[in-house]
Amino acid sequence: MYINCKGKLIDLSTPKVMGIINLTPDSFYDGGKYKDIEEVISQVGTMLDEGATFIDMGAYSSRPDATDISIQEEESRLIPIIIEVVKQFPEVLISVDTFRSSVAKKAIQAGACMVNDISGGMLDQDMMKVVGELQVPYIAMHMRGTPQTMRNLTSYENLLKEISFYFSERLALARTHQIHDLIIDPGFGFAKTITQNFTLLKELDFFKILEVPLLAGLSRKSMIYNTIKGTPSSSLNGTTALNMIALQNGAAILRVHDVKEAVECVQLHNTLL
Repeated sequence: MYINCKGKLIDLSTPKVMGIINLTPDSFYDGGKYKDIEEVISQVGTMLDEGATFIDMGAYSSRPDATDISIQEEESRLIPIIIEVVKQFPEVLISVDTFRSSVAKKAIQAGACMVNDISGGMLDQDMMKVVGELQVPYIAMHMRGTPQTMRNLTSYENLLKEISFYFSERLALARTHQIHDLIIDPGFGFAKTITQNFTLLKELDFFKILEVPLLAGLSRKSMIYNTIKGTPSSSLNGTTALNMIALQNGAAILRVHDVKEAVECVQLHNTLL
């Protein structure tokens, strides 16, 4: 399985690591950590040195009950940073974490090469059209509602079947817009209870029927720290444990805050093959 980023073919048959850069003051783990461009440049450099294939940059917090912000504020946080990071690291592969098509378009024009949409196009009806026009890879995540409402939308008759049906529809729509490089993210923590999250992880290989690469975003999430009675800051060990399970169950990309540990996890997983 290959995806094309900036003319570079990335082979996802060997799992890759995506490092997270949150340009928000209120993200659940690292909100407010990167206050200026120098700190962002330093962290991106560290992640690339540690083996990240992709850098995922977002400026809209999608944690439960997060504050909604305007398109203008999201762009002002995000676009200048992308421009500077690309200047510093011309070969960097930046994924832009947004559900807004106008933000996605400006981010790609600024030097990003992939769109990571938590809503799978459900929150902006123009997203699929814009991504198709841009001809970049697209990550569609499963979520219900919005970050402000998803906590109350966790009732499923059949979790796996409903999510796979959602992806079938989203992928079909994406293909009508000539989006060729598609990745799916089951959305751990988005409109799902802790029990549902662990069911999803256990049955992750169910989604192989969709024949597209899988992204797993488990890093330091509440399903980990609530289970071990810890905090996001104390959840690195738990993250690594669940990342290995995700890899064993077919994940092609690990989206993480801690690149070095995830890369080591991939190396050890590959040794088992």
